[in-house]
Amino acid sequence: MSKTSTTELILINISGADHPGVTCALTEILARYDAAILDIGQADIHHTLSLGFLIKTEDSVSGNIMKELLFKATELNVSIRFSPVSISEYEQWVGRQGKNRWIITLLGRRLTARQISKVSEEIFSQGLNIDGIQRLTGRMPLAETEQPLSKSCVEFSVRGTPHSVEKMQAAFMRLSQQEGLDISLQQDTLYRRCRRLICFDMDSTLIRTEVIDELAERAGVGDQVRAITESAMRGEIDFCESFTKRVSLLKGLDVSAMDEIARNLPITEGVDRMMQVLKRAGYKTAILSGGFTYFGNYLKQRYGFDYVYANDLEIEDGKLTGRYLGDIVDGRRKAELLRLLAQVENVDIAQTIAVGDGANDLPMLTTAGLGIAFHAKPKVKANAPQAISTIGIDGVLYFLGFKDSFI
Repeated sequence: MSKTSTTELILINISGADHPGVTCALTEILARYDAAILDIGQADIHHTLSLGFLIKTEDSVSGNIMKELLFKATELNVSIRFSPVSISEYEQWVGRQGKNRWIITLLGRRLTARQISKVSEEIFSQGLNIDGIQRLTGRMPLAETEQPLSKSCVEFSVRGTPHSVEKMQAAFMRLSQQEGLDISLQQDTLYRRCRRLICFDMDSTLIRTEVIDELAERAGVGDQVRAITESAMRGEIDFCESFTKRVSLLKGLDVSAMDEIARNLPITEGVDRMMQVLKRAGYKTAILSGGFTYFGNYLKQRYGFDYVYANDLEIEDGKLTGRYLGDIVDGRRKAELLRLLAQVENVDIAQTIAVGDGANDLPMLTTAGLGIAFHAKPKVKANAPQAISTIGIDGVLYFLGFKDSFI
């Protein structure tokens, strides 16, 4: 009387020096015995391989599979370990697949063990499990002086439902301030993987200045305008009121000053790289600015932005009149334009991204699917969904999941 075969689940872990052909050689043995691969994963850390298979096979051949894999592992100079998995354990694992998934991105000039430990501690305290960790940036130089504008980014893939998303977000904000890194918490949804439209503020975001302050310096009213600008960006006075006051102070300035300022705009670190990647990846890009169309169009021509919406200064006889044309692009208008562009491009609002630094950017930051406060004022950073304060604006790419090896 023949013995009835029993199904076995075996977890196979391989580790050792990585070299070509390891996966091919091991899966060839599994294929020969018609083993089903239920799960597979591989990581390479500094040329050290960590490879895993969960297979389903029959007990009549499992011994031969393990024996041949062991011989092959010895030949390949890697270590191999076998662990039985019960049917009930596997079914529980399958049942957990429906749980929420989150992406937690850690970003900074350099990341330390302390920073990663603090973030991991918060993940654990929220009852979540880390499924995977990957480095999005290239390897760091040993000497800090080798690359003063270096960047380091690690992405955690996390499964489960946090005890409190709000408390988790607040904890990450505290850690960001205390430990000097940026932390992004995003639910891993279809929309996160399919972002299509990204809108930027201009002044102090794409460029490292407030153009109206530059104009004011040339008009001899720099201190007055700068004081109004700073108050408006902190949210202390209404943007439209402050804008009207500042523009009126520019009366009589020759328009040649605008061209001189445009040709010497201080571009924010990372703009070139970010725009190259976004355009190559098919994103639509827009400038939504409380600044001036003249300078937005200069950036559009230089970097290939698809849209520019800003304010037009009135000019008569080659000089500024101290008035503007049309409606002011303030915070409310920026949010409206974001929604309008999403409709024009036929994308869901959840597929949009907004990046800005000032109080008048908050409406669009909270409207977009992903709102990022960039080197923002404290009030803005405290109220924005995400923030980047440690590196250049190309840090946005890591929040979108891009890896250096892809770009």
